[in-house]
Amino acid sequence: MDTARFRALLDARRAELEELLARLERDEASIRHDRADATADDEHDPEGTTLSGEWQKLDGLQRSMRAELAEVLAALGRIDDGTYGTCIRCGQPIPTRRLEVRPMATMCVPCAEKAS
Repeated sequence: MDTARFRALLDARRAELEELLARLERDEASIRHDRADATADDEHDPEGTTLSGEWQKLDGLQRSMRAELAEVLAALGRIDDGTYGTCIRCGQPIPTRRLEVRPMATMCVPCAEKAS
């Protein structure tokens, strides 16, 4: 298995997620600033979404991206320790085609199907 190719894919996704998370953190800081403004009564404004609604969306996106980032980092760890591409359930190799689609995969398709 060409782990260098998968490392490159995972490194690229890690960088993308880190940049997106930084952008979301800036957006969150902006919302916190707007929310601290005593004159901002967006809860009663019939135009647009509320700051609370935007905050909830950002929180959901951040949680999802942090979870994916944790999967990416774990996959990079498996490359480092030599276990990348091996199913954690049955110990068989995970097909390269599966890893091309989902480089963070920890299980082969049959085991993943059983787990869900």
